[in-house]
Amino acid sequence: MKKNILIIGAGIEACEGIKVAKSMGLGLAIADGNVEAPGLAMADWAIIESTYNGAAILARIRELQAKGIHIHGVIAMCADVPLSVALVTNALGLPGLSMESAFLVSDKLAMKTKLQAEGIAIPRFADVTDKSKLLEMATTIGFPLIVKPVDSRGARGVQLIDTHEDLDAAWQLAAKESPTSRVMLEEYLEGPQFSTETLIDHGRCYTLGFADRNYEWLARTKPFIIENGGDAPTSASPEIKQQVIETVEKAASVLGIFQGVAKGDMVFTSQGAKVIEIAGRLSGGFFSTTQIPLATGINFIEKALKLALGESLTKEEVTVKQQQAVAIRYLDIPPGKISHITGFRQASSLPGIKMLKLFIQPGYEICPLANHTQRSGFVIATADNKESAIKRAQTALSKVRVVYVEKI
Repeated sequence: MKKNILIIGAGIEACEGIKVAKSMGLGLAIADGNVEAPGLAMADWAIIESTYNGAAILARIRELQAKGIHIHGVIAMCADVPLSVALVTNALGLPGLSMESAFLVSDKLAMKTKLQAEGIAIPRFADVTDKSKLLEMATTIGFPLIVKPVDSRGARGVQLIDTHEDLDAAWQLAAKESPTSRVMLEEYLEGPQFSTETLIDHGRCYTLGFADRNYEWLARTKPFIIENGGDAPTSASPEIKQQVIETVEKAASVLGIFQGVAKGDMVFTSQGAKVIEIAGRLSGGFFSTTQIPLATGINFIEKALKLALGESLTKEEVTVKQQQAVAIRYLDIPPGKISHITGFRQASSLPGIKMLKLFIQPGYEICPLANHTQRSGFVIATADNKESAIKRAQTALSKVRVVYVEKI
């Protein structure tokens, strides 16, 4: 029997995953609030509802059911909407997170509280939604520290603060970026950071995604923490890598992620591996859709879709087939109004360039970077070794020339 799956999210990043679902012969109900979202063109049943409105999406699915069209699984495609996914899966009795787990992975304060209670290593943190506690809690944690919204995405409102003089403005911005106006503080952890991605099949974990995160822009973008991509294989020792994987897998279990995907933002400190955040979904940044498959030879999205449908994975399916170096880097351009762009075709055709995308065009005004959603474009490159992959990515981006009407 042909199976149907609900995919929540149809943006540019989601398209790569939607193509995989299409190639598997699945019937696709695809939900997105933007009628022009490119992934909707691949839908068998398009649902025009906000990805954050799980109740509205469920209502549309009920309408399909009334017509004899049944959904066998639900997945968010590069969209951070665990509550929407869980609302539908729990209502329909499908595989996925419980509502409690979906809340834990969508609320950073609840997540940290749960991880701490279960003995998972995390940074010190404090709830400062009550602004009168801000200075006291900051002094207790110590500088430098992170100020962040409790429930925002894309690094919106996340700031690295060095002194108490900057606390008030940082709190104001974080509160503005939080849908519930809640703010938290977090200890800034020194050490290499890693992105991980784990397939979880009835509690069995397969951490196939593991990349070093790159923060070479930090000195310039502070207080904002803007990641400039990442690369694999990791530069960390096998012992450090194993400890990070063990920590992220324990954290996923504590948060109730037993079937699906766990995305980890991790740090290895002088005290060992610590969790910054765990997400119960596929990652963005073309990590799950493109980088992991290039690095490992495993179609990560295909496996995640099977888990969403309640199917188990064989050992062969999760066995790494290759170890190819992969690097992603973002286009770094100054603020200003764009006149025209050249060099895209030349850059795309360079050796090892697997994907080059620009999110800008003539007439756009580029602003100073304050969060990840404002980045202008990226390139993904492969090579025989990590250093060569990084160099290829940097070379490709250097060929893209942005000419300005005026610079800011």
